[in-house]
Amino acid sequence: MFNLCRSRTRLFRSSLPTLSANPNNTMEGKVVLCFTRETSVTPAVDDIIAVRNAGGLGVIIARNPTHLLLPSRNFPSVAVDFELGTDILFYIRSTRSPIVKIGDSRTLVARPVATKVATFSSRGPNSISPAILKPDIAAPGVNILAATSLNDSFSWKSGTSMATPVVSGIVVLLKSLHPHWSPSAIKSAIVTTAWKTDPSGEPIFADGSSRKLADPFDYGGGLVNPEKAARPGLVYDMATHDYVLYLCAADYSDMSISRVHGKATVCPTTKPSVLDLNLPSITIPNLRDEVTLTRTLTNVGPFNSVYKVVINPPTGVNVSVTPTTLVFNSTATKLSFTVRATTTHRVNTGCYFGSLTWSDNMHNVAIPLSVRTQILP
Repeated sequence: MFNLCRSRTRLFRSSLPTLSANPNNTMEGKVVLCFTRETSVTPAVDDIIAVRNAGGLGVIIARNPTHLLLPSRNFPSVAVDFELGTDILFYIRSTRSPIVKIGDSRTLVARPVATKVATFSSRGPNSISPAILKPDIAAPGVNILAATSLNDSFSWKSGTSMATPVVSGIVVLLKSLHPHWSPSAIKSAIVTTAWKTDPSGEPIFADGSSRKLADPFDYGGGLVNPEKAARPGLVYDMATHDYVLYLCAADYSDMSISRVHGKATVCPTTKPSVLDLNLPSITIPNLRDEVTLTRTLTNVGPFNSVYKVVINPPTGVNVSVTPTTLVFNSTATKLSFTVRATTTHRVNTGCYFGSLTWSDNMHNVAIPLSVRTQILP
């Protein structure tokens, strides 16, 4: 690992062994500013230990933004982003006697930091089945105080293994509230009610080599909202037959499907469309000419409900829905609608994102739209 470090007024490029050797007592009695491309914790900890062993007074590490906390190893240290690190560097260069104040550690109680998707989080698109949006949902998974088998204690953990139990717990609660809901209905309730901003209304960002606004390839339907998921109004439900039709559309043989299904299955003569799988999302990976697909909604709210559609189309894509109003009652509990999409782009594009929402002014049943234009020769 190579770092660019500055100790008071001397700038040097060094590897960890060089830092440990402390040439010419460069770091003794000083606070060291280090720039690093590393994003993991281990190299930063090694830097801290090297500076401490060299008689340094503290370390400022400038690096790409990351969710990982910087262990102090009982030594004054702080991590900042490159922009702030550069400001500190300019300050050091601006004076012969730069001053660093090292105070006692204290707990700051304030508003929480903005919600962001961590660098380790699973990202789309789906390389195996491009017409199925992945990920489905985002949930808290960074710096979670979790039980550990080590000494029967607790520790701070981060990862999808921390986010999964959050969603699993929500699924259990939804199943206890709605014992007759299918797995697809529960998934739909979670996806269609998710936050597209953080709970305070601020935008959700996605961490990476450069930070950007999050999109469905970062968080799927959004940030899980368990309270809203308990009363979604409508759900995109599916049964075994829907999955069988998807396997037919994906060109699995009758024999293969029969083995999975557990009974003899014959695909229909007219090949189904993979786009018609009744998911709480719409992904069109190769839009060229007009594409038509269908979705079916099941009413799980008040019997007499009227929903109107709200379309936020992806950039350069025309989207229309028929019908634009769905009227549910005691006999009409399931209603279908058709989506038509065309592109105005004249070149191959990346994915553009939008949304399709059904609203009765009390429930907003929203699904993400992701469309990629692919102009073939």
